[in-house]
Parts: sequence; structure tokens; C-alpha cells
Amino acid sequence: EDCSGSGATPGTSPESCATCNGQGQVRVQQGFFSIQQTCPRCRGTGKVISDPCKTCRGEGRVHEYKTLSVKVPPGVDNGDRIRLTGEGESGERGGPPGDLYVEVNVCEHPIFIRDGANLFCEVPISFVTASLGGELEVPTLNGRVNLKIPTETQTEKLFRLRGKGVKPVRGGGPGDLICKVVVETPVNLTAKQKDMLRGFDSSIRESKRTHDPRASTWLDSVKTFFENLTS
Repeated sequence: EDCSGSGATPGTSPESCATCNGQGQVRVQQGFFSIQQTCPRCRGTGKVISDPCKTCRGEGRVHEYKTLSVKVPPGVDNGDRIRLTGEGESGERGGPPGDLYVEVNVCEHPIFIRDGANLFCEVPISFVTASLGGELEVPTLNGRVNLKIPTETQTEKLFRLRGKGVKPVRGGGPGDLICKVVVETPVNLTAKQKDMLRGFDSSIRESKRTHDPRASTWLDSVKTFFENLTS
């Protein structure tokens, strides 16, 4: 502010460099060749300051801190950079300022996990809903939507909600929301509820139908494994 970026004491001005005659370049002889190099005295500016400004010590700039508001576009991801033109470090001796780049670091979300434009989330459901089917609300970036659960849904089954993911910052359609259902085991059961479950289990065991396909397949695999060991 005192020297208006010139680096010279107020009332004085930079002088033409006598080494390069104000050109900022000097010729150096190396054997048979003559090459141009940046003037070592003025560092290519063509000017020297004999009486430097005491505030900036001849640099023409001082340290300053300020707070900026950054407009974050939708769809940015980890590692993306936002450019703030003209908000970088000031140039030497009144030169134009550079740009400031802000690198984005996205915090973890309590519900969603992001993979590119797609979002993933876990949806807990009761074993009754998993068995009989039903409908429940799931969150999206644009509000709640209904997710239909078909009958006999197994845990970790994936449901894809198209267009409910993230819209890429560089253009293109939004990704999908992929919901993984997790069948929860009931807890804090009363004695009556436990008796009802035991009765249900007995009914399942007495039935000739296959009610647990994964367990049946697993048991068959274990049986075959031990038969192969003894054969």
C-alpha cells in the first residue's frame, strides 16, 4: 500500500538496471557460443531499486489474510479443484495476481457411500417384510422415494433406483442409487414371542418344502465335502 506495488520508497521509483541496460537479459559467452540469460541483478525485470520500501522490503507485496466464499458446484468429488481467478498470490512489484485453487475433500456421509456417480446405502428390513414383502421409504438426494420389497427377499439383495445418484460435475446424466437390504434379527423378544417363533420353526421343519435355499445348498455342499474325504 505504501509503495503501490513498486517496491520503492514513496517519492522514489525503480531505476533502469545498468547491468542489462533495462533489457532484463544479458549475453554470456560460453566457448564459441553466446547465449542469453536472465539478468542476475534485476532478475529479468530490467529495473533495480536503490531505496526499497521499508514496509515490503522491495518486494512490492506484503502478507495478508482474508476469508473467501467458494461456490461449490453440484457433483464435485474428492480431489476436484475449484479455481478462484485473481485470488492467488500477488505478482512481484505490481504484477498481476495469480489464481487460487481450492481442493475438495468430501466428508463421509452417515447414509450414502459414493462411487463415481452412483450412491450406495444399506436399508434394514424386518424378517417379516423380507418374507412377506412390503414397501418402505428410502432417502435420496432429492427426497424420499418408495422401495418395493418383493416376497422372499434375501439379505444383501441389491435394488437399483435409476437416476437417483449424483449428477456428474462435468456433465451427463445422474448415476443410480443402489440399496442393499439387510434383514435384521429381532431382539428384546418377550417369552410369548419366543414361543411363537419356536412354533414357527417347528412348522418349517415339518414342512416338506424348502424354506431356506441358501442353508440347504450349504448343507449339501458340506455333506458332499465330507463324503469326498472318506471315499
